[in-house]
Amino acid sequence: MTRIIEFLIALGIVAGLFVIIGVCLPGERHISESIETNRKMTIVYDTVNSLRRFKDWNPLVLRDKAVELKYSGPDAGVGARMEYSSKNDALGQGSWEIKESEKNKRVVIAIDDVTRGTDKVTTFTLEPTGKNDRNVKITQDYSVKYGFDLFGRYAGLYVSRHVGDDLKLGLSRMANMLASVPNVDYAAAEAPLTDLKVVELPAENLLVVNAGNIDRNNDSIKQSINDNMEWIKRAMDANGLVAAGPVRIVTTDFGAEKYAFDVVLPVRKGSAAPAAAGDKDKKDGEAAAPVAASGDALTVKIPSGNPVTYVHTTPHRAATAAYTGHMAGLDVARNALRAWATTMGNEVVDRPYESWKGGVDKAFTTDGTYDIYWAVK
Repeated sequence: MTRIIEFLIALGIVAGLFVIIGVCLPGERHISESIETNRKMTIVYDTVNSLRRFKDWNPLVLRDKAVELKYSGPDAGVGARMEYSSKNDALGQGSWEIKESEKNKRVVIAIDDVTRGTDKVTTFTLEPTGKNDRNVKITQDYSVKYGFDLFGRYAGLYVSRHVGDDLKLGLSRMANMLASVPNVDYAAAEAPLTDLKVVELPAENLLVVNAGNIDRNNDSIKQSINDNMEWIKRAMDANGLVAAGPVRIVTTDFGAEKYAFDVVLPVRKGSAAPAAAGDKDKKDGEAAAPVAASGDALTVKIPSGNPVTYVHTTPHRAATAAYTGHMAGLDVARNALRAWATTMGNEVVDRPYESWKGGVDKAFTTDGTYDIYWAVK
């Protein structure tokens, strides 16, 4: 009996110490980590102001590659929400939701997860730094409250190690991710893009000529485009085709001295198309064969010696933007579109192209007008 009483007294002392120490421990925790990047402020802000690239930098996805992510609300800004679900009990279910957003300054995100504590918030603060403010300092804070949850207060002893390590790893991965984005400010005058968006493009019929590697000067490029357009016109005439849109230039490589590209024209069957073999004996006034829709595959025969090839595309998604200016500025504009698309969580594929809406001659003036496209997954 004495031993039982001694055991209960010892247990009471331990419990008392647990409570006393727990009460003395902080009822909330706050940690902070920072890193620098040389990417433009626009790119950095748009990255943290959206959850679309969460999977590319946050350590959470490293613990369970099969974790399911579900997005809701706007693509960016207040209300953007990401919910995750994992069969890993250590992760379970949770969410991140943007609660506050101040352009190019800070983004506040509420976190709900299985760990102890309430009012969990992570805040990204952005600050220009470095020579001439060329870099951006990214500071990520994390705070959590435990109130009178004594077990939570004890768990708080390990926040600096567990959550702190995640903050360091996450910021490091974010910096590496940002380094892969073209460092072009798509919101600034250096790349005056408008109407940035992702669109669904239908199937098309294209006539294509590989222009090869051309000297990078205006006269050579313009002459090559015009010469190759003549080949395309001959192929069109031979097949009863008409243009279905402006000429396009598809960039393969824009080098310091050479420019490799394709000249492309979308086409469709014209109303004056030559009669098919079985229609030769049709009398005047008889209805012509139905004209194919612009997206339907065509039967195209390229004359011998003509370098043109026929391509029928499949429907796909693409990032697009409008641009006005000299064609010499298109390389920066292309990279700006890629930077925007990547920052918005899209992976660009294939080669970019521009639809020269104002024609070839106008493109070599500051009044050139274009729609730029880059396919995305």
